Amino acid sequence: MKYLDLTLPTPQHNLACDEVLLDLCEDGLEGEILRFWEPLEYFVVLGYSNKIGREINEVSCQTLRIPALRRPSGGGTVLQGPGCLNFSLILKIDGAAPLQSITRTNTYILDRHREALMSLAGPGVKVQGTSDLTVNNLKFSGNAQRRKRRALLFHGTFLCSFDIPLIEKALQMPPKQPDYRQNRTHTDFLTNVATSPAEIKKALKKCWGAKEELKKIPSQKIEELVREKYSKEEWNYRF
Repeated sequence: MKYLDLTLPTPQHNLACDEVLLDLCEDGLEGEILRFWEPLEYFVVLGYSNKIGREINEVSCQTLRIPALRRPSGGGTVLQGPGCLNFSLILKIDGAAPLQSITRTNTYILDRHREALMSLAGPGVKVQGTSDLTVNNLKFSGNAQRRKRRALLFHGTFLCSFDIPLIEKALQMPPKQPDYRQNRTHTDFLTNVATSPAEIKKALKKCWGAKEELKKIPSQKIEELVREKYSKEEWNYRF
């Protein structure tokens, strides 16, 4: 597996990069990849089928100049920005038994991440809900996936030094909640993990055996996808 530690200039470019890397693996033009990126600005990102009117506080986001974007994977709506560490795993599905379904993929990847992070965040790290990592019953990482025929994208966010109270201003309470949330507010439900982005990167690279750097970046394809999709209201406000 190769690794890529690359933050592009805008949220749109970073979302497009994940999709382009997935397509390259799907088409057999590139192998498995572990990517890291850290947002430079605040933005809301909705899951593929989330509805803006039910998920975000539109007036507040407009006042705070926080744009709403949409990703190609499922999962819930999140606020991202400085203090978040994003990772993206591009994995080949073909013949890999743990990756043959959404549920098995969640279990396989999150169990590995839980073990990798226990030495950093403590032995209390657990997998809870559908695809959350928690410590002391507080969520510090949410994850989602996008599946194609031969490859999948599994990506997520670690809260490291994030402004959690800002989430209350930007997002509504989610219409779907895991049982363990128990209707807690964002502030009472979320926490920053007690370790640095650098340490998390190191742990995940070791976990996945990602030793070789991906040096050739499909910049043109990323730019095309930003223009044709991620900068379009038809995509971001489709529901």
